[in-house]
Amino acid sequence: MAMSTTSPNSLLLKNPNRHLINHPTKTSFPIKTQINSFPINNSSGPKKPISITCAASPQVQDRASAAAAGSERVFNFAAGPAILPENVLRRAESELYNWRGSGMSVMEMSHRGKEFRSIIEKAESDLRTLLNISSDYAVLFLQGGATTQFAAVPLNLCTPSDAVDFVVTGSWGDKAFKEAVKYCKPNVIWSGKSEKYTKVPSFDGLEQNPDAKYLHICANETIHGVEFKDYPTPRNRAGLLVADMSSNFCSKPVDVTKFGLIYAGAQKNVGPSGVTIVIVRKDLIGNAQEITPVMLDYKIHADNNSLYNTPPCFGIYMCGLVFEDLLAQGGLVEVEKKNIKKGQMLYNAIDESKGFYRCPVEKSVRSLMNVPFTLEKSELEEEFVKEAAKEKMLQLKGHRSVGGIRASIYNAMPLAGVEKLVAFMKDFQARHG
Repeated sequence: MAMSTTSPNSLLLKNPNRHLINHPTKTSFPIKTQINSFPINNSSGPKKPISITCAASPQVQDRASAAAAGSERVFNFAAGPAILPENVLRRAESELYNWRGSGMSVMEMSHRGKEFRSIIEKAESDLRTLLNISSDYAVLFLQGGATTQFAAVPLNLCTPSDAVDFVVTGSWGDKAFKEAVKYCKPNVIWSGKSEKYTKVPSFDGLEQNPDAKYLHICANETIHGVEFKDYPTPRNRAGLLVADMSSNFCSKPVDVTKFGLIYAGAQKNVGPSGVTIVIVRKDLIGNAQEITPVMLDYKIHADNNSLYNTPPCFGIYMCGLVFEDLLAQGGLVEVEKKNIKKGQMLYNAIDESKGFYRCPVEKSVRSLMNVPFTLEKSELEEEFVKEAAKEKMLQLKGHRSVGGIRASIYNAMPLAGVEKLVAFMKDFQARHG
């Protein structure tokens, strides 16, 4: 059955700049401004406010030129590296050549100079505000991705003979377990592999080891689209819960006090690839195994305020701009509301398609960040991806290990992107159903 060419879905697809009419390009924070004073977190002395004035005055685009520039952008549904907020990109663009009157780019400045110290300290301060992170926790800006933390966590928290409990709800939890085997005695107390990673277990039924050093989870499985909506209470003697939050980090409020350690790659929700964030309770630092490489020792990085060696300076700067943007939106409570709205819209389109589209994940634990689905006629999936790309919707092909379709709708994905995808899905079904 062919869809009328005047249907709302067809009209939306024919006007890719519709989102620019309803959502004009703008910045949520001024570009030509004096940055307010903020405390420098200096462990060697009292906190002192500093003030940085931006000398650059980038030109403000008019509505027509902004729309023209926006028309060159696509809706990027990649799982990571992923979409970044347009206003953050424009802010970085305006400061790229001469950062706030310093006479140099962030990419050129010394990581030990006052300019970059102000950047990393402001980023940490804003992240602490977003997640309400107390002084009992260290915040580390590291490198190597979450995959490096699969080794760093047991190396820092365990002895080689310590037991560790793992709940494996997807590929990344499984990879973390396999890496931990080298450095401790991990045990998978629950795995969703037999059900193709489509659910989260009942916490009451978990047979936890009271002698385990910690309980490890992956809060959101990027590949399989499974997300913890609540967190299990660890029953080990230390009460330690460790979480890989790479793909839902800063997408919603989280009670950090429930965790001994949280780690996350930045390239999903809070910045470009190259930055890894670790939030670790300070009393857990300083007991690394003797074999721990210096670059994986949390104490080294905590003692040096993430500046032991040259950090990913520009990536940290970008994370800082994203944190500012999230705060400007009203914090993570407001951000979560937007993510729920986008997720419901996309999942409703799948569920109301009468089986043409199918999401295998149990409804109660469907991810708001990564939405995997298949087509009833699997031979149409390649055509779906190709046609979507022609409509400037990219990176919708599912992970190579599972196939199908995957739409990653992180914080920076505007509602207009999801609206356009849903319109395309309905149009595609009308033509191929």
